[in-house]
Amino acid sequence: MNLNQRAQIATAKRVVVKVGSSSISGENEGNIPMLVEALAQSHRRGVEIILVSSGAIATGMPLLGLTSKPDDLPTSQALAAVGQSRLIARYQASLESFDWIAGQVLLTSEDLAGEETRNNAKDAINRLVELGVLPIVNENDTVATAEIRFGDNDRLAALVAVLLEADALVLLSDIDALYNMPPQLAGATKISEVAYGQDLSHVETGGTSTGVGTGGAVTKVAAAKLATDGGVDVILTSVGQVSDALEGQSVGTWFRARS
Repeated sequence: MNLNQRAQIATAKRVVVKVGSSSISGENEGNIPMLVEALAQSHRRGVEIILVSSGAIATGMPLLGLTSKPDDLPTSQALAAVGQSRLIARYQASLESFDWIAGQVLLTSEDLAGEETRNNAKDAINRLVELGVLPIVNENDTVATAEIRFGDNDRLAALVAVLLEADALVLLSDIDALYNMPPQLAGATKISEVAYGQDLSHVETGGTSTGVGTGGAVTKVAAAKLATDGGVDVILTSVGQVSDALEGQSVGTWFRARS
């Protein structure tokens, strides 16, 4: 199902929200209560919310005394093992105010590649939603290898949104929208809406500017294409505008889904 108008996201049946590492870790750890409050407000309107959250490795880094993201897989896996539980605990601490329970769902790309495991994941998340739980999905970094990784959680979020037949996917980043070139450059222009199939080859997209994330505009545009191909509308905006986005206001960039 897809939206006819952006405003319909406020009363959609199901919305997947994805937030990146840099938006909820380190100096931005304080964004978690604000994010949770916006999700809770939407949930109280009757919208089913699924959160895809990066941040396990970034959360684990200061706990183990690391100041930069490691290059080797075993250390990354160790950081994920330590950071994931702390990340969920931080979400749950904020969810307590809304009598909302978090449910952790860790996936590898293999889980969504096979029909049986894909259906099992879908059934599990659907049941969590039916029970009134907030599913918090992340890649299972502790066991994932380079060969079986999603690559980035923008792609994971798009796959989850299509799998769960969501009405919309909200991709949250440090940038408020898609621009025709990196927004820090002179002459950068915000793109408010992208029609399905619209050519974006003229758009200059770059990677992440942070030391903890794996994405950037290029991965978000790719994820938006994957989701819209599957019939899911996409809103790309900043974490600070998540409440406005979920209320259907004209923030960020709206990627229209295939009819």
